[in-house]
Amino acid sequence: MAQLPNSLEARDTAFQLHSYADARRQEELGALVIDKGEGIYVEDINGKRYIEGMAGLWSVAVGFGEKRLVDAATRQLEKLPYYHTFTYKSHGPSIELAEKLIEMAPVPMSKVYFTNSGSEANDTAIKLIWYRSNALGQPERKKIISRVRGYHGVTIASASLTGLPNNHRSFDLPIPQVLHTTCPHYRTMKRQGESEADFARRCAQDLEDMILAEGHETIAAFFAEPVMGAGGVIVPPDGYWQAVQPVLKKYGILFVADEVICGFGRTGNMFGTQTYDLQPDIMTLSKALSSSYQPISALLINDDVYQPIADESHKIGVLGHGYTGSGHPVAAAVALENLKIIEERDLVGHVRSIAPVFQKRLAGLAENPLVIETRGIGLIGAAELSHESLAATPGALGAKTNAVFQERGLISRNMLDALAFCPPLIITEAQVNEMFDIAEAGIKAVAEGL
Repeated sequence: MAQLPNSLEARDTAFQLHSYADARRQEELGALVIDKGEGIYVEDINGKRYIEGMAGLWSVAVGFGEKRLVDAATRQLEKLPYYHTFTYKSHGPSIELAEKLIEMAPVPMSKVYFTNSGSEANDTAIKLIWYRSNALGQPERKKIISRVRGYHGVTIASASLTGLPNNHRSFDLPIPQVLHTTCPHYRTMKRQGESEADFARRCAQDLEDMILAEGHETIAAFFAEPVMGAGGVIVPPDGYWQAVQPVLKKYGILFVADEVICGFGRTGNMFGTQTYDLQPDIMTLSKALSSSYQPISALLINDDVYQPIADESHKIGVLGHGYTGSGHPVAAAVALENLKIIEERDLVGHVRSIAPVFQKRLAGLAENPLVIETRGIGLIGAAELSHESLAATPGALGAKTNAVFQERGLISRNMLDALAFCPPLIITEAQVNEMFDIAEAGIKAVAEGL
């Protein structure tokens, strides 16, 4: 990318370190600088328009440029631009949002604790789980199980939960208390001749074997996304959750449902917990909570989790944890308005109505021999490309194809060779077809070039 001296691109290269980028390649290539957005589209500083096929980072549910959210932020900024929830203080927006989330919860929940990102929500969940174990007189119950290819964030603890090698390399992660069990990806993890049902049962058995090997009295919790997101959009096989949840219950292990991507309509229900009939003790929420117009996240904890924590804080005299921005009034006000829009416009119903078109077009990408698998549910999906047949480095083909998409006006994201699609929930049938027309032509161009 040519960079004019003192341009935004050149200044970005000079001064900013980017997430999920090769810093040396960043110096060489520069960044795509996005200037504005409307609906499912964003526009760069040169006036080129793109379909935002990832809703930003899996998150802009109501689309870009939603004036109601801008107005909600403005009203709150004018009234109370900031206050905290430390000690015994609070403010209206955080109270109203906490009440709303408890009302919306798909399973009985007791309290909401606000954080600022999905990483912070999961990190805080670990701290509260450890705190609870001590409160119960079970100091040995500190180990946490998540899954290979799961994604739960990038703080030290949440990155340890994340089961992706590049989130661990050179960071000295994962921390010792975090374990990883089998990824429920049937195509890559099945044994020869193993049916999908048998594979689901084996995943549950692998989990139980790990619990027993470690000592069930040492395992505090199991963290999992209803549908894996950044690990490649891994949709669990039939019977998986029906087999896994009884194992957790059998050994008294808390279940944390990471709804950061799945929550607020993405899978065709308000929560992925409903889609898969889950019974979590804790839910972590972010992204579509405010459509990422403001940084905000939350933990919902049930009464079985809350009561020992409350007792321990009383014994000590304080719950010694908190963030400056927890329950930020502007973020909470925007989240409240965002949830009103999702409900008033029945975006969950819209997802259910448009999902068959989305999933049909996604599946159609497999007609290209370069695509070895498509997978998805609701308005989330991925098309995985075959690098083995080309003797390519894992991820190289995905990156190349992703770049072709961008050249043609579609922003996607490649997770190695899996190309993800997760557009704003407001996308129309015509726009779904527009998005997949670009993807189909882009994959074809890459295949012909090879």
